[in-house]
Amino acid sequence: MDRSRASLPAVDAVTAENQDKALAVVQRLLQERGVRTRRHNMISLGLFADRAAQWPDQPPVTWSMERHPPELAVIGSEGCRDATVRMGACAGCYVVAVRGGDTETVRCDEPERVLDLILAMGGTP
Repeated sequence: MDRSRASLPAVDAVTAENQDKALAVVQRLLQERGVRTRRHNMISLGLFADRAAQWPDQPPVTWSMERHPPELAVIGSEGCRDATVRMGACAGCYVVAVRGGDTETVRCDEPERVLDLILAMGGTP
C-alpha cells in the first residue's frame, strides 16, 4: 500500500489545496469517531548549482519545487497505517486503499462513505 513518492504525479498549488480541503472533510469525520489520522502534504525541492554563473551577474543557485497530491493516513491501534485516502486522478473521487490490498473509489460528494469503509474494516479506532 505504501507507494513510492516518486510515482506520485506533480500537481499545481490550487489543485493540491483543493485536494487537501477535501481530505480535511474526511479527516474531521474520522476524528469525530475517534479514528487517528495524519494528513501528509508532499513537495519535492530541487536545488541546482550553476558552476558557470559569475557572481553577482547571475544567481549561483537555481531551484525547483513540485507539489504532489496530499494523502490522509489512517492509523490503527498499533500505530501502523491501516488505510490511505487520496484523491483520484479525476478530482471527483476519493481513493481508499485499505491494508491488505483492497481499493475502493468513492465520489467526492460522499465523504461519509469513506468513513463507513474505514470503520467497516475493523481495527480502528
